[in-house]
Amino acid sequence: MIKSMTGYGRAEALYDKYKISLEIKSVNHRYFEFGCRIGRAFSFLEDRIRSRLSELIARGKVDVFVNIERIGEAVGDIEVNFDLAGGYLSAINEISDKYGVSGEVSALWLSRMPDVVSLKESEIDEEEIWGMFSPVLDKAAEALNDMRQTEGEKMYKDITGRCEFILDCVSKIEALYPESVKHYRERLEERMKELLGDAKVDEQRLITETAIMADRLAVDEETVRLRSHISQLKGMLEQEEPTGRKMDFIVQEMNREINTVGSKSQNIDITKCVVDVKSEIEKIREQVQNIQ
Repeated sequence: MIKSMTGYGRAEALYDKYKISLEIKSVNHRYFEFGCRIGRAFSFLEDRIRSRLSELIARGKVDVFVNIERIGEAVGDIEVNFDLAGGYLSAINEISDKYGVSGEVSALWLSRMPDVVSLKESEIDEEEIWGMFSPVLDKAAEALNDMRQTEGEKMYKDITGRCEFILDCVSKIEALYPESVKHYRERLEERMKELLGDAKVDEQRLITETAIMADRLAVDEETVRLRSHISQLKGMLEQEEPTGRKMDFIVQEMNREINTVGSKSQNIDITKCVVDVKSEIEKIREQVQNIQ
């Protein structure tokens, strides 16, 4: 069944050395477009994330937000640059001696000087990180796809219902066509009588003119194609593989056919049906824009 391109998934995990949290958001897009926000230290994961998600998501704009915190041993060691600290202290003492000002310096103040105290981060094992990260990614992607599937089911019901409504309108149009031809014949005969006065109306001419107009007003080809397009559309709703682009094309063809019917209409009731169908097709088109 169809899937929506809109969805959200979140997952997190706590390990001995790392806390990993991940969010995935997707919206409709013509192709698969990927964006990722991740700390520089773990940017090596980005290509793997893209590759994995492209296997699971065929179409849509996908944004991934990754937060990885080091905990425990992964935090690293504190390093003190004693040479630099000594340089700062010597400079302070020289200033104190030269200008005769107090040169008292606390260890806390000295530790706050640039690069005196630094955190030496532990080395990152990329394969180890990926081994911890990939299950979290899969879990978030599963939640995302579950939401996309749920939205797809709602869209399926909505589009199916609108297709049935359109088919009802098509049946009404087909039923109204003979009446439209009949009304044309009556108006033509009435007009001929007005023009001819007491002269007899040429029945053969009346039949010929009516037949010509009936051919011009005929919408059977359009309604047959409309039914065919709807049948194709409903079939695509059942498919597992991405069909959004194909459905968009079918909806355009449906709109073209009903516009042709409208241009031929000389019956107010047919025109009303055409307006209703065009409204439903537009609503289907809006839904199709968000189908994977």
